Amino acid sequence: MCNWKMRVVLPLLLVLLSQCGSGAQGEDEGLGEVGAIREFRETAPRDTAEESIEQTTKPTTPDIWAEVRALRDMVLELRVHVQLLQKDNPAKTDLPTRLFNSETKLLQLEKENAVKETRLTATEIKTSDLEGENADLQTRLSSSERELLISKSRIDQLERVNAGQSKVAFYTALTDAGYVGPNNADVTLKYSKVFTNIGNAYSPDTGFFTAPVKGAYYFQFTMCGHHTGLMGVYVYKNNQRIMFNVEWKEEMLYKYFTNSVVLELNAGDKIHLVLPSTHSLYDDGDNHNTFIGTLLFPL
Repeated sequence: MCNWKMRVVLPLLLVLLSQCGSGAQGEDEGLGEVGAIREFRETAPRDTAEESIEQTTKPTTPDIWAEVRALRDMVLELRVHVQLLQKDNPAKTDLPTRLFNSETKLLQLEKENAVKETRLTATEIKTSDLEGENADLQTRLSSSERELLISKSRIDQLERVNAGQSKVAFYTALTDAGYVGPNNADVTLKYSKVFTNIGNAYSPDTGFFTAPVKGAYYFQFTMCGHHTGLMGVYVYKNNQRIMFNVEWKEEMLYKYFTNSVVLELNAGDKIHLVLPSTHSLYDDGDNHNTFIGTLLFPL
C-alpha cells in the first residue's frame, strides 16, 4: 500500500511544484502535465488489492484530480485574461516605466520652474527699482520742464520787450522861428521838428529823451549862432550836468560847433539840452541846430 501511495503522490507533488515554480508557464504546458498525470494513471498497473482499496476509499477520499483540474483551469483562465488585457491595452504594459519617466520629467520641470521663479522674482525686483527710478526721473523732468517753460516764457517776454524797446533812434531839429535867446535864465531846449523817433523815446513837448532799457547810448548835437555874442549848450543826465560847450561869435555870420557823447543809462534815465542864460542860437527851415541819439546796445 505504501508503494502505491508513493507512486500516486510523487507525480502529484511534481505537478504542484511545477505549477508553483513556473507560475503556470502556459496553456500547452499545463495540458501536457495533466496529460502526463492522466497517462500515468491509465498506464500504471493496478492489482486487485489496489482496486479494492480505491473502491473502498473512493466514497470518503476527496477527488484530488478534480481539484488539480480546477486549479489548472483557474490558472489558465487568469493567464488568458491577462493576455487579453495586455492585447487590448498594450500601452499599459510599460505603465510603470512611463510613470517613472513622467515623475522624473515632472521633478525636472519643477526644478526649472523654481529657477525661473527665482529669476522672475529678481527681474521683478529690478523692474520695481527701475520703475521707482523712472518715476523719480519723470518727477524731476516734469519739474525741470515746468521751470524751462517758465524760463522760456520769461525769455520770450523779455525778447518781445527788448525787440520793441531796443530799437531806439531819434533825429530832431530845433525850430523854424529864427533866433532863440538870449534869456535871463537857463532854458530847456525843445527840439520841435521830429524827423525820426523810433521807439518814441524822445518827447518834443518836454525836450527830454527817456531811456526805455538799460544800455549804452550815443548822442550828438550841433549848435548854430548868427549874431555877435555867446552861443552854447549844457548836456544834462537827469539833474546832473555832464557837459558844457560854448563859443563867442563876433561877426554876423553863421557859426557852428558839434559834439557827441556816449552814456550808460538805466531804464528811465533822462537826457536833455539846456540853453544857458545870456546865450543865443539861430535856426530856421534849414535845420541848423540838431539833436540826435540812438541805443548802441542794451546791457
